[in-house]
Amino acid sequence: MTDNGTAQRAAVIGAGFGGLALAIRLQSAGIDTTVIEARDKPGGRAYFWERDGFTFDAGPTVITDPDCLAQLWRLTDHDIAEDIELQPVQPFYRLNWPDGTNFDYTNDVAKLAAGINSLNPADLAGYEEFLTYSAAVYEEGYVKLGHVPFLSFSSMIKAAPALMKNQAWRSVYSMVSKYIQNEKLREALSFHTLLVGGNPMNTSSIYALIHKLEKDGGVWWAKGGTNRLIAAMVRHFERIGGTVRLGDAVARIDTIGNRATGVTTRSGWHQPFDVVATNGDLMHSYRDLLSGNRRGPQAARTLARKRWSPSLFVVHFGLEGTFPHIPHHMILFGPRYKGLLDDIYKHGVLPQDFSIYLHHPSVTDPSMAPAGKSTFYALVPVAHLGKLRIDWKTAGADLERRILDEIGRRLIPDIHDRVVTKFHYSPLDFSHDLSAHLGSAFSLEPLLTQSAFFRAHNRDDEIGNLYFTGAGTHPGAGIPGVVGSAKATARLMLADLAR
Repeated sequence: MTDNGTAQRAAVIGAGFGGLALAIRLQSAGIDTTVIEARDKPGGRAYFWERDGFTFDAGPTVITDPDCLAQLWRLTDHDIAEDIELQPVQPFYRLNWPDGTNFDYTNDVAKLAAGINSLNPADLAGYEEFLTYSAAVYEEGYVKLGHVPFLSFSSMIKAAPALMKNQAWRSVYSMVSKYIQNEKLREALSFHTLLVGGNPMNTSSIYALIHKLEKDGGVWWAKGGTNRLIAAMVRHFERIGGTVRLGDAVARIDTIGNRATGVTTRSGWHQPFDVVATNGDLMHSYRDLLSGNRRGPQAARTLARKRWSPSLFVVHFGLEGTFPHIPHHMILFGPRYKGLLDDIYKHGVLPQDFSIYLHHPSVTDPSMAPAGKSTFYALVPVAHLGKLRIDWKTAGADLERRILDEIGRRLIPDIHDRVVTKFHYSPLDFSHDLSAHLGSAFSLEPLLTQSAFFRAHNRDDEIGNLYFTGAGTHPGAGIPGVVGSAKATARLMLADLAR
């Protein structure tokens, strides 16, 4: 409570997973919380479209560690099942290579062993060693440190022995290669960092924890789409007294000196708040929303020198027919692995080859498409706008066609004849719709030198009641990452408000 006996008030800018998770935690603790969202629907990167009877999730589409979400309901003695049904997905992913090889990535021990054996029997023992390593970094990097804010360099020093013990300076690909001989299996056990914006060749081996996270917690689908999980979070937040304001972008975080005093939106709506948190893009939050405070331009200059994760090019399409032979998640690897990653992360070119993440939700959940039809999206990592300066309005149509051609060649020969509806989403859309710096899809690249203390802090160093949640803060991108950041940030905010 404030000095005059009224409830303390918090603003959360942005209704993505991180923002909503933070808002639920604050509201559950008795803080009068308002979420302000620029777009017409909540979700952030988990936006969605409905076209010609098809439902298209913008993403993310892979739900891991469902308990990190269920916790948000348990805070007020509710059950997540009241609002959303989570369905298990098996296999987690089918990995496919140009030579026709398939590998089903799963936590079914017998099936996984059979798959490894089919590629290289000698790697069965190495896989067990890798699993032991993955479990160790999961315990250190996720269980112990995943929800702890790193606000000082001393906190990083305390974590250093565990990081060094687990050879955090090595890349995920390097660590996988230590245990695994077969190149396809190396790709199968290292590609996960791409789902959080990291290059397997550079991202810290700590991210090998993703394998253990998926093995223990599974991979899940929210019935009706990821958008229904977002809707469930909003419903629960409002049930416990929270407020969501849609379609009104924040224009300014109001400050006096080193204190945030409230927010002002583009419509002219203004509200004072005791604390302000942003789930928005880091650069946008500092450079644009704090342009009236010296801290904004100062932090923006620092952020401009950091390395930002790539963007994505996504083709959403609805097809006539059903495809039970195509699982929910597929990775269609291209002919190159390291070379392709170098083109995206280093050279900033648009190569002729690509690897595709193919999402086919209607095979699990027929409600995502009209009867007798199927919903897909095909996602290709591409360099961000700072490295790849092309006209996406022109290049997009050509890349869309090439992606569909490749899916046709490998999976659906008559794909073009089956298309009912399609559209694509490019780095320009990330930049425009999400105010994403350089069109980055995952905020700061998850390098060791941009992790924990070296990532944006959950509480600003100078404006003491300004906080951050989401992909740009510790621990990083992905649903468990941004929900974990919300847990760390909420802990800070509640402690500060209790003083």
